[in-house]
Amino acid sequence: MKRLWQMDFLTLFGIYVAVVLTCIALVCKYSGHQQTPLGRLLDTFTGVVSQLIPQCLQSICYRTLHRLFHQRNNIFLYLHLLLEVVVYGEFSYEVFGFCLDMGTSSISLCIPYVLLALKSYLFYLCCSRDPGTLTKANHTTQLKVYQYDEKLFQQGVRCSTCQLVKPARSKHCRVCNRCVQRFDHHCVWVNNCIGAQNIRYFLLYLLSVCAMAGDIAVLTADMLLQTVLRTGLLHSHYIDEQGAQHPAGPLFIIQHLFLTFPRIVFMLGFLVFVFFLLAGYSMFHMYLALINQTANEWFKGKGHNCQHCHPYTGHNCKTSYNPFRGFYHRGILKNVGEIFWPLCPVQKKEN
Repeated sequence: MKRLWQMDFLTLFGIYVAVVLTCIALVCKYSGHQQTPLGRLLDTFTGVVSQLIPQCLQSICYRTLHRLFHQRNNIFLYLHLLLEVVVYGEFSYEVFGFCLDMGTSSISLCIPYVLLALKSYLFYLCCSRDPGTLTKANHTTQLKVYQYDEKLFQQGVRCSTCQLVKPARSKHCRVCNRCVQRFDHHCVWVNNCIGAQNIRYFLLYLLSVCAMAGDIAVLTADMLLQTVLRTGLLHSHYIDEQGAQHPAGPLFIIQHLFLTFPRIVFMLGFLVFVFFLLAGYSMFHMYLALINQTANEWFKGKGHNCQHCHPYTGHNCKTSYNPFRGFYHRGILKNVGEIFWPLCPVQKKEN
């Protein structure tokens, strides 16, 4: 019975991992499409379930979701810090000591803490730095930074909330209630908009979190591997309920590690999940940086950029669009430079 429960638990855990990875794959595949199979399925499910839920409970759920995702709050910021404390607490309490006993160098074990300090500094900059708020003082200047593509950004459009003419590539964030220069998106994890003035910190923050998760995952996996090798599990045997002897296979070893180090194995699974999730997200934003597009422009106008129409040559045509090259593409080096040194309007010298 005990062995059966263990195997059932592993089966359910495997199903859980498969479902999570499937959801990530669907989101990545259909991101940017207004109507997707996943979205239609979710709308159908919501419509059926809403008929079974009392109206008062629906109102509470709606207000809660509105509070979480449509108003500035620190809930995700605290959740982010809590997950970080749990992971580093488990790593310091168990994995660190095991790694030292197995001969892992002190320098390798100190790298996660160096990455934590770096990530914390970048996280602070993402949360505290102004993303590029448009004000009456800088509005006239910002109108001269980018040209209008007359597709996603039309000249003369006024923000109905701020009552300011929208500069090209700007957008009003309804969560922060402000217009932001070169608006990318609003990130709930840093409780701030990502725009022209803090996108560089956000990209470095993503890379630092990926490095943190990857480094701790590698150290943890190495510790578990050394445990398997030193205890001779690869060459061990077990006796089943019928008394027959069998060699220990991968499933038996995984089950043994899970029952011996349950918290460590769960932490490793979580870190691998976070690493691949953020690695994909980081690659997406790095790609946008290379072609000089924002996430807002990508999801709002996929396929609306012509490879022949260019803002700096003045050439305009009606040929087919190339979604892999944005209107503001200036070359890879200049595109990356624009992330770290935001464009400013050229001031003419007075004679």
